[in-house]
Amino acid sequence: MPEAALPIAAEQETVAARGVYTDAERELLRQLQLPEEDGVPLESHYHALQQQLLAEVIHQHFKGRTDYFCGTNMFVYYSLEQAQGITDFVEGKRESAPYKGPDLLVVVGVDGTKRRKHWVVWDEDDRFPDLLVEITSPSTKSKDTDDNLKLFAQVFRTREYFWYDEEAGEWMGYRLQGESYVPIEPNEQGWRWSEVLGAWLGVSELPYRGWRYRWLRLYDGAGRLVPTGEELAAAERERAEAERQRAEQAERRIEQERLLREQEHQRAERAERRAERERQRADAERQRAEQERQWAEAERQRAEQERLLREQAERRLAELEAELKRLRSDG
Repeated sequence: MPEAALPIAAEQETVAARGVYTDAERELLRQLQLPEEDGVPLESHYHALQQQLLAEVIHQHFKGRTDYFCGTNMFVYYSLEQAQGITDFVEGKRESAPYKGPDLLVVVGVDGTKRRKHWVVWDEDDRFPDLLVEITSPSTKSKDTDDNLKLFAQVFRTREYFWYDEEAGEWMGYRLQGESYVPIEPNEQGWRWSEVLGAWLGVSELPYRGWRYRWLRLYDGAGRLVPTGEELAAAERERAEAERQRAEQAERRIEQERLLREQEHQRAERAERRAERERQRADAERQRAEQERQWAEAERQRAEQERLLREQAERRLAELEAELKRLRSDG
């Protein structure tokens, strides 16, 4: 993957060197009431959405940074002649205007907290945009794919330029080398690397604000789609919903484990009661057996006693009979 690169001091000095103005020119430039818009509507609803989408994901990609500026549909003023030409066009003094500005521009290494209604080169230490994007259409394709290449390379010296034709499914990216642009070769996914952004540009068919087009989007260095705010919110909702479901599952699992423990406790109690009843039955059986043994012993003793008494009675009877017999014989 190509390494991200920000402007170095030498590059900034080169940029400034091509925008040297005399004091008189600077005074005239300051006196101009620079228009912010010309009243010409964008080509289509898609055109406006694509601008907003690119700006949104660039801000997301650079989240936490204040050293860059990203603007959409913004005039770029870079010379007295061009500024006067735009002013005359807006005021109806001429039928056509010189180059006014891109669909999207990015400048790095500047104060991103500064409020800007347009990009005025002489008010920005003679800095031109580092990256430009044009959302082209049949009416602007010739300008975007030919005229702009010369202007951006030879006058702006803009490091990277991309144009995108959604209807035709075509787009290109260029990087400045010397006095001209060379195409940025796509990777296997058809994406093109931007050194200015430190990200890939590529086409995605995911919907944006409910609209389905082939959108020009950003992918980070790891190949992940840079999300929009809506996608982040949806991902957060999904994460929160997944977390809620995990919490519910954990609660159900805890409840199931509690019920299982309760059931196990009840089974243990029932088993203990059964064991106690069995013990009591065994004790009762032992007591009954002991009682029967005692009864049998008492019966045996009674029978023995009866036997002894009978034997004693029989002996006594024998003795009496013998005595009687003797007495009879003596008489």
